[in-house]
Amino acid sequence: MPRTLYEKLWDSHVVADLSPQQPGGDALLYIDRHLVHEVSSPQAFQALRDAGRRLRRPETHLAVADHAVPTRSRGAIADPLAAAQVAELEANVAQFAVPYRRFDGDGQGIVHVMGPEAGFTLPGITLVCGDSHTTTHGAFGALAFGIGASECGTVMAAQCLRQKRARTMRVELTGTLSPHVSTKDLALALIARIGATGAAGHAVEYTGPSVAALSMAARMTLCNMTIEAGGRIGLIAPDDTTFAYLEGRPLVPHGTRWTQAVTYWRTLRSDADAVFDTSVAIDLGDIAPHVSWGTSPEDCAPITASVPDPAKVQDMSARRRLEKALAYMDLTPGTPLDAIAIDRVFIGSCTNGRIEDLRAAASVVDGRHVAEGVSAIVVPGSTATKHQAEAEGLDAIFRAAGFEWRHAGCSMCVAMNDDRLAPGERSASTSNRNFEGRQGPGGRTHLMSPAMAAAAGIAGHLVDIRTLGAHGA
Repeated sequence: MPRTLYEKLWDSHVVADLSPQQPGGDALLYIDRHLVHEVSSPQAFQALRDAGRRLRRPETHLAVADHAVPTRSRGAIADPLAAAQVAELEANVAQFAVPYRRFDGDGQGIVHVMGPEAGFTLPGITLVCGDSHTTTHGAFGALAFGIGASECGTVMAAQCLRQKRARTMRVELTGTLSPHVSTKDLALALIARIGATGAAGHAVEYTGPSVAALSMAARMTLCNMTIEAGGRIGLIAPDDTTFAYLEGRPLVPHGTRWTQAVTYWRTLRSDADAVFDTSVAIDLGDIAPHVSWGTSPEDCAPITASVPDPAKVQDMSARRRLEKALAYMDLTPGTPLDAIAIDRVFIGSCTNGRIEDLRAAASVVDGRHVAEGVSAIVVPGSTATKHQAEAEGLDAIFRAAGFEWRHAGCSMCVAMNDDRLAPGERSASTSNRNFEGRQGPGGRTHLMSPAMAAAAGIAGHLVDIRTLGAHGA
């Protein structure tokens, strides 16, 4: 029987079929690797202690503090809650012998940036984390998905999870992205098209002739945003681009084992005649720079559009949701998107905090300066990325343009640390969610690409990057 990539990954990890008479039923899956951070892990470790259990395979876990950590400095953490969370994580990993990337060490970073950089993420594995954006790791052809805190404890104790088999969705990409249009724009355009629940219950595989041209950073951005369309799993088949990224990284197989691994990894692709439950086709040439205007990632439009008018929406439920979103965002129907003034710029997150993202933003601000009244920060996704950016002189470019250069962490993507919006402040953000209060209570978030966020900081308002003549967006 021809199979999709998802079906191959699923089948190779089934320990027991718990619903043999029910297509798409539950199964017990073996979990190869688990990323651990300070926010979702305390309950899991406590559950082990309460039950008197040991960690089944400590070497298959990798821990780091990322969500709550400050980005202005390293060393002692001033915020009592953040300090307590990091201290608890450090005590837990020490007790259970979990490999740990120290908060003040060179290996620290956001789980979904640090994991791939370390080679912890590999094709063909199952990988979980107590974080919904674990979809990121599907860019390597891994079956990766977010889980809850109690499930983290189950993985720690049993190395298995009960899961329901997903339906499959193919997103076929053709054509070429236009200059100054990025994969973030593609992701936002897709979510706007199919909706925030359009991929619910599906494992989404990105296929088509255009996938081969995408860098690993671009693939990670695309898979990262899959959860914003409702899909817990995003996938891209591994290829030579994947192998080139992985080769030589610390936790990747070496020597003969590397050769054997690549031979197997090349089999991880959907069969030519595999059948998907749903298909979507996108011509990349049709994508324009996108920004969000509402309180869901599906509330996106090309920068050339205007704020929508609820009065033109026939469905009353949709109209009420739109009215509520515009009230929160304090936007008037018909306002051109490129006329919306901003207060803050955030460049970073597990979606767009990689070196390629920082290069794209730096190319926009080089020789320019942040608009008066705008505060802008750049937060690398990992300490390794920070060091690389500094070696390339990107930090100097950002500082000269009036941006703050920070240490690695989740930062303003989520209001669990010192970096957050004040009530009523409006941000141009490269993060993944624009929910109410996501970047701080009362804060208003507009999602966009690194180049678009950088351009907004320079202009003082949302702006079409194509009008600035930036390079490498």
